[in-house]
Amino acid sequence: MSQANLSSVDMFRDHPALGFVDWCLRGVGQVVFQNNPLSGLIILLALFFNSWIYGLVCIAGVVAATLMALALQADRGLVRDGLFGFNGALVTLALVAFTSANFRVGHVPSGWMVVYLLFAAAMTAVVFQSLSALLAPYRISALTAPFVLTGWLFLFAVLKFASIEAGPLAKPVSPEQYDAAVAYVLPTWYMGIGNAIGQIFFQDNWISGYLIILGIAVNSRISAGMALIGAAVAALVAALFGGPEGAIRDGLFGYNAALTAIALGGFFLVLTWRSFLYALFGVVISTWLWASIAIFLKPIGMPVLTSTFVLVTWLMLLGQYGFRALVPVPPAEATTPEDNMRRHRSAPAAQVSRD
Repeated sequence: MSQANLSSVDMFRDHPALGFVDWCLRGVGQVVFQNNPLSGLIILLALFFNSWIYGLVCIAGVVAATLMALALQADRGLVRDGLFGFNGALVTLALVAFTSANFRVGHVPSGWMVVYLLFAAAMTAVVFQSLSALLAPYRISALTAPFVLTGWLFLFAVLKFASIEAGPLAKPVSPEQYDAAVAYVLPTWYMGIGNAIGQIFFQDNWISGYLIILGIAVNSRISAGMALIGAAVAALVAALFGGPEGAIRDGLFGYNAALTAIALGGFFLVLTWRSFLYALFGVVISTWLWASIAIFLKPIGMPVLTSTFVLVTWLMLLGQYGFRALVPVPPAEATTPEDNMRRHRSAPAAQVSRD
C-alpha cells in the first residue's frame, strides 16, 4: 500500500467530479495492496455478488474514512492513493458481519448502527495516521492494524448500548467450534481457497473470493498468484496438522496467510527466490498463529480479524533490514511486485548488491 502509483489507470484521479470516486475505489483495492480503481471496482462487485448489504456497507466505510482524512487535511497523496480508506471499509464490514444473525449476507443496520459504523470508519483514519507516525522510523506500513484495533474496540462496546441491535455471533471464531471428525473432500480445497480470499472482506462465499483474485490480477498477476499460493498453502498446512475441515473450508486458516503472502511476496520485498521462500515461511506461521490467537480470544468472544497477518508481517518486515538475502522496498516506494522488480533491476549495481 504505497504512495506511488504505477499505472495507466489514472484518468480520473485528478478529475474534479470523479476524483473522489477514484480515491475510494483505490481504498477498496488497497485492502489487498492494489492501488488501482479498476481493481477496487471489481472487488466491490464481488462483494455485491455475495450480498448487496456488504457492498453498500463497504462503500459507506471507505467514504467515511476518506472524508475524515480530507476534513483533517491529511497528506493529499495518501488520500488519493486510497490509503486512508481501506481500514474504514474493513471495520464497517466487520461490525456488520459479527453483529448479524446471518454472517454470510449480513443484515441491514439500524439508524443508530449506521451512525456507529460511520464513526468507527472515521476513527480508522485517525488511528492510521497515528500508527504511521509511530512506525515511520522503522520503515514499515501500518497495514490493517488500524482496522484491527478499531474493530476490536467497537465490537466490545456494541454489547453495552441498547440502541444498537447486536445479533448473535453467528460465525465460529475458534477452530474448537468445528467438528474435528469431518473428513476432507474436494470442496474442502477449492472452496477453502476461494473462501480464504473472500474472508479478507468477510465474504463467506468462495465465488466472491475468486472474483477478488480477478480484481487483484488486473493490477498485479504476481500479487494474485501469491494470494492463491498463500491460501492454498494455508489449507494444506492446516490439513496436515489436523485442522477442522469446516474451518479450512470456510477459509479461516487462509485469509491472514493470503495477505501475508501478498505483502512479503513482492510488495514490501523485491521478489527473488529467497524472498519467495521467506514469504512461504510467513504463510505457514500465519496459518498456525490464526489458531493460536483464535483460541486466545475465544473466552472474550472476539474474532481474530487480520491480527495474525499484521503481527507476522510486522515482525518479518522489521527483521528484513538485517538480512542481506532480502531486498526491502520502503512503503513509500512500493507499487506492485512487477514494478518493484523492474526498478530494482534497473538500479545502479551498488544499490542491488544485496540481491
